[in-house]
Amino acid sequence: MTLQTILKRMRALGDPRNVEGMARYGIRSAKAYGVSLAQLRVIAREIGRDHALAQRLWATGIHEARTLAIFVADPQRLTERQMERWAQDFDNWAICDGCCIHLFDRTPFARRKVRAWSRRPEEFVKRAAFALMAALAVHDKKAPDALFTGYLRIVSREAGDDRNGVKKAVNWALRQIGKRNLALNPAAISTAEAIRARGSRSGRWIAADALRELRSEAVQRRLQARNARRP
Repeated sequence: MTLQTILKRMRALGDPRNVEGMARYGIRSAKAYGVSLAQLRVIAREIGRDHALAQRLWATGIHEARTLAIFVADPQRLTERQMERWAQDFDNWAICDGCCIHLFDRTPFARRKVRAWSRRPEEFVKRAAFALMAALAVHDKKAPDALFTGYLRIVSREAGDDRNGVKKAVNWALRQIGKRNLALNPAAISTAEAIRARGSRSGRWIAADALRELRSEAVQRRLQARNARRP
């Protein structure tokens, strides 16, 4: 399937009302057609993995083309330089998070990017560090607990960033780490309590929301059950 064929199909599927709806949820892009995620997934399945096409799709700057690029790119062919270029192009949380949870976390560079990007000044590059943390907490089954206790220190360090895109991702990472297993749950709770005690506006929100979930009966019951199933 050629790039022009895909773009023509996207234009036909697009709906300006969807673009307006995206904007209401903070998904704003200079170029967007208003194609639904479900429709993009159908196209992605038809294409399969095509890394060269993914690069051309991304270069268009069109929101839906970049979303499709995430699904058809090959994480084994993704270079660290390409990750940096794509991260610099992030202009909304949906593209940022989609890259992190569907593509970047499957590369050998993911752990290194968490630490590097967590200190970056750009809102969505910094957000990507914590989106990657959250993704790794769910997907990287073999990662040691020590990796995530180290990430909790980064969460604590950056919890004072009041930008919406960053604080929501910090909260997300904290919650996902705390739901990974019984050992990390109390560590995440302790981190949240320390963040709350420092009293910053963003920190109070991050901590309150995380503690509510991490201490909930549902999460505690699920962690106990998961622990009981371990050999």
